Amino acid sequence: MDVVIANLPLYLQGFSVTLLLLAVGGVGALVLGTLIAAMRISPIATLRVIATVYTEIIRNTPLTLVVIFCAIILPILGSDLSFLVSGMIALAVYTSPFIAEALRSGINGVPVGQAEAARSLGLGFGLTVSMIVLPQAFRMTIPPLINVFIALTKNTSVVGGVGFVSELFGVGRTLANANGDAVIAILVGIAFFYLIVTVPLGLLATQLERKWVVQR
Repeated sequence: MDVVIANLPLYLQGFSVTLLLLAVGGVGALVLGTLIAAMRISPIATLRVIATVYTEIIRNTPLTLVVIFCAIILPILGSDLSFLVSGMIALAVYTSPFIAEALRSGINGVPVGQAEAARSLGLGFGLTVSMIVLPQAFRMTIPPLINVFIALTKNTSVVGGVGFVSELFGVGRTLANANGDAVIAILVGIAFFYLIVTVPLGLLATQLERKWVVQR
């Protein structure tokens, strides 16, 4: 483990980039996923079709292709975004359909009568969804949403794996190339930092799931 201890500053630097990718990509995915979920239940058929096509295309496309598209194709099309920002966009876009589907399952669990009652009081579709339906859907889908964020944490390694951003996995790849006799220790060090994020999230999901199951 000497190589891990000696390069701890590099690990911490890569870990900070991983957390940045997770935070910005996660927030972007949550906003975009919520919008897609609302479009899936919209009374406007065109919006439902657009949201359905978007969901099916993105969630069936490998993340590596989405990352390469954002990092290589977008600059060709005229974008001057940095690789880090492109990686955040790729993670947000790729994760958003999974959040949308999790939310849609929660929306389906909200009694229809509540939406009908809201509309009978004069609330439009936007207010009914944002004030009545989505708050309950979020509450019912917090455990699966946390599981999506755990997957997102691990997916940040793809951004570094393709070599565009020096996040945690990218740092590990660089160290492994320079220290071929210590690959196992380097990989253990990488796994340790990922577990710092994923294990607490998994425990939180378990606790919240037990809480919601009791209250249903």
